[in-house]
Amino acid sequence: MSGENVRRAMRVASRWGGYALAGVTATLLLYAAAGLIGGALPVNTDRRPPERGVLVFVESNGVHTGIIVPKVAAGVDWRDLARPEHLADPRYGAHSHLSVGWGDRAFYLETPRWSDVRARTVIAAALGSGDTLIHVDHLPRPILGPDVRAILLSADEYRRLAAFIRATLADDPRRHRGYGPYDAFYEARGRYSARRTCNAWTGEALAHAGVRMGRWTPFPATVMWWLR
Repeated sequence: MSGENVRRAMRVASRWGGYALAGVTATLLLYAAAGLIGGALPVNTDRRPPERGVLVFVESNGVHTGIIVPKVAAGVDWRDLARPEHLADPRYGAHSHLSVGWGDRAFYLETPRWSDVRARTVIAAALGSGDTLIHVDHLPRPILGPDVRAILLSADEYRRLAAFIRATLADDPRRHRGYGPYDAFYEARGRYSARRTCNAWTGEALAHAGVRMGRWTPFPATVMWWLR
């Protein structure tokens, strides 16, 4: 190939590379805009907070959100699912609360923090995966803060929330070791994708219970801003 042909081929490759980059950037911007709009459109707008009930919490680590529930409340007992012997250190099973979240297996296991995010993991998860897990942490009653919000549910609302979570679990779910001595993963139902992220699942669970929440909550912020 002559020098002129090589230069022409390089110009064409550069041009198409630019088109591809522009396309990816536009797609990401559209996705972000759609997520923010979906998160800003509320459901359950006529809900009135109960005077008494079950206090649950929602936490965010900047990547994932989780719902924190008491182990026993309003006739719901989680101790048959999350047992001390499932933990690397069963002593953590004495804690009073569970943090529950759902997500793609690879994304969950490879991105516990923003610093762990890798492009290949994000792309694979966004394209869709039916290989999902429920993540369960055993912890004491949480302390409120910027990344931990509280919401009071009526007994009926709490039972609807619990039913949604249990319906996500696989039948007789197989366990997987967690991040530390206090948590475990359980096989789950559902397909993870850019449309249904771990945070979208959190929003769906709360909306199913009757909480005022965004219609589509793909990002942690789109969940948390409803729980100020």
